[in-house]
Amino acid sequence: MGPKLNTIEILILLLVASNIANAQFFDVTKNGANAQVDISQALLKTWTQACASKTRSEVYIPKGTYKLSQTNLKGPCNAPIVFNLQGMLLAPPVNSNFKGSDSWISFSNINYLTITGGGTFNGQGKTAWGHTCKNTEYCGSLPINVRLDFITNSVVQYVTSLDSKQFHVNVLGCRNVTFQHFKVSAPGNSINTDGIHIGRSTDIKVLNSVIQTGDDCISIGDGSKQIVVNQLTCGPGHGISIGSLGKYQNEQPVQGVPSKVRLSDISFTNIRGTTSSAIAGKLLCSKAYPCQNVKLANINLKYTGSQGSITSTCKNVKPSISGTQIPKPCLTTAA
Repeated sequence: MGPKLNTIEILILLLVASNIANAQFFDVTKNGANAQVDISQALLKTWTQACASKTRSEVYIPKGTYKLSQTNLKGPCNAPIVFNLQGMLLAPPVNSNFKGSDSWISFSNINYLTITGGGTFNGQGKTAWGHTCKNTEYCGSLPINVRLDFITNSVVQYVTSLDSKQFHVNVLGCRNVTFQHFKVSAPGNSINTDGIHIGRSTDIKVLNSVIQTGDDCISIGDGSKQIVVNQLTCGPGHGISIGSLGKYQNEQPVQGVPSKVRLSDISFTNIRGTTSSAIAGKLLCSKAYPCQNVKLANINLKYTGSQGSITSTCKNVKPSISGTQIPKPCLTTAA
């Protein structure tokens, strides 16, 4: 018997089920999509048809591997919409014909979007990692696998982001979005491949998910509120980063109501530091936006490598401490 579902998970599943049930069905293969061609035009046509539906709709991508160039799936839509990806979408590789952009697949300005189906967004990042950058030569325009811009009341579940060239998922200006049973997969040597980056968004949940990548599993940027991470397996990667604010002007604080960012029941394996030979847990805040109401409770981290001892580093924060604390918290102050 599997683990029991909590109340949040049950509500999410009911939402997804209601979005899928009795939905109008739009199959990309009916608009010319097949494994031999780039399906971007077929997908855009299918999306436009589904988005115009007055009742719930479903964009269906069946099993198989499909080439897809840069695509922006825009709203607003007239009713809840499901993006049912059962196959694998394949991004353009970095070669002589590669044209840089800041995103590969983006969803924008949509209310009640469900991304599901068990399929894979394959960014083919192995063709990009490790290339030497000269000035702004394509390193500044390597695409994020999936962008969610101004998405509300939505769910991403049972899909995989594989080998993104840059961040796997970027969440910007979103509200009430849940990632559940979501997987990120990339090797530990992949560069700048944050699993989920959250910026200027409210009420974002990451539940029962696995993130394996070469950078932060989750990075939480400025202006983010009510972020919940529960039952996450993280690693390889650089752990979870909160803030590091103060680098740019006009940044907004990371905050939450009624609590601040809440991280619980997280398993870290093969976590790597970026600049230190030691394995370090860091909580970095700026003088302008010091961390407030931080609670550290029941932390038990073990390090089995040979690159130094495990430490806890804090900056501009005075947390309240309870329960088990391994390592001892805030022994050093970050530079």
